[in-house]
Amino acid sequence: MTKPLPIGIQSFEKLITGGFLYVDKTRDIYRMITEGVAYFLSRPRRFGKSLLISTLEAIFQGKRELFNGLWIDGSDYVWNAHPVIRIDFSQFRVTSPDELRQNLMERIQELAKANGLICDTGDYQKRFRDLIIQLSSQGQVVVLVDEYDKPIMDNIGNVETATRIRDVLKGFYEVLKGLDEYLRFVFLTGVSKFSKVGVFSGLNHLKDITLDMRFGALLGMTQEEVESCFPEYLNIFSQNAGMSVPELIAKIRHWYDGFCFSKAGVHIYNPFSLLMLLDMQDFRNYWFETGTPTFLIRLIRSQKYDVRELEDLQVNELAFSSYEIDHLDVLPILVQTGYLTIKGYDSTRRLYTLDYPNFEVRESFVKYLIDEFSPVRKEVADAHVWQMIDAMRAGDMNRFFEVLQIFFAGIPYDIQIRQERYYQTVFYLIFKLMGLQAGVEVRTSRGRMDAAGEGLWVGAFCE
Repeated sequence: MTKPLPIGIQSFEKLITGGFLYVDKTRDIYRMITEGVAYFLSRPRRFGKSLLISTLEAIFQGKRELFNGLWIDGSDYVWNAHPVIRIDFSQFRVTSPDELRQNLMERIQELAKANGLICDTGDYQKRFRDLIIQLSSQGQVVVLVDEYDKPIMDNIGNVETATRIRDVLKGFYEVLKGLDEYLRFVFLTGVSKFSKVGVFSGLNHLKDITLDMRFGALLGMTQEEVESCFPEYLNIFSQNAGMSVPELIAKIRHWYDGFCFSKAGVHIYNPFSLLMLLDMQDFRNYWFETGTPTFLIRLIRSQKYDVRELEDLQVNELAFSSYEIDHLDVLPILVQTGYLTIKGYDSTRRLYTLDYPNFEVRESFVKYLIDEFSPVRKEVADAHVWQMIDAMRAGDMNRFFEVLQIFFAGIPYDIQIRQERYYQTVFYLIFKLMGLQAGVEVRTSRGRMDAAGEGLWVGAFCE
């Protein structure tokens, strides 16, 4: 019997007891929890960070029965139960540092009460310290923090407020600095990666594994995992789609594969898009639709960042590894949020090549850019683009330019004259989207998506 897909399930215990399909990541988890004691991991949204936190919680609570048949169950791991402090900042709604302090104290109180403890005096730092020390009577404590950066990112549009919230979080995490003897394991995860000076000052033992080659596939799914864990779904999908399994896999790779988080170059699928695709059997922009990059798009425009440089961009690690609240750089935010990813690494020059991870992200992001830079809304951009493609194929250049004019009709004339690059950007985005859409329509006999033929006339016109 085919196991159901774990769409939307973030609880490891619920996933296992409910009989859902699980891609076994416990070998990598075992390596992490046996070789170190404190880690930080940054990954884009919808990449399984919360499920990883839940899996770690089950392991450290000694719930071995949930791991029957998984890699870690056959390992030499010692299943000692530890008290666990789990804090999920995605559950917090914070608009000020005072609200954050109050939320933290309430969560500490909840955890203390659940363990029969009292931690109700002093500020949030003292209560957190008291909770760890009192819990340690039951064994060394495990601290798991999910979405550590959410209170900051929810207020990133207000630098002053975001900075003050960061300082509260900094004070919270600093509590861990002097409590090594009471701690078994610490793990913090989120989307953004601020510099250690900004948030984790003093936590020198916190190992950042965001770009660690050993953990590049800890979250997400590799091609091998897709083909070995979902054969029944792939077979049913291929039959319904009227194509062979290799053809279907080629199309899936084109749409959803391509995320990479290390020099090793291991390509990863976003699990949310893949699971939704296998469930719905319809190629759509699943991951992109769960969160719009409005703030990021506006940041690109306000900083006059040249979007033509977002493809095959070569940079060193410092250019995208971290950033600060009061100095928001477009590039690291694009990488950390998943809109750009690693596509190559030159070990001699120590340069990374960055690009869009796949078709889903590239197409969606270009549409949002068109929406921001031109009067054409993203919802109707496709229709106009196809009209231009059809006109060019028919040799009807009058119709082609008639539709093209729609993209510029609302742009003030003085902007066109004064900002040549702005004008060039709109042209670039239009023809980029034309090439992407034409490429989807073309499929080789081997099932590989190839826009080379259609791209020739797009490139020639741009030149």
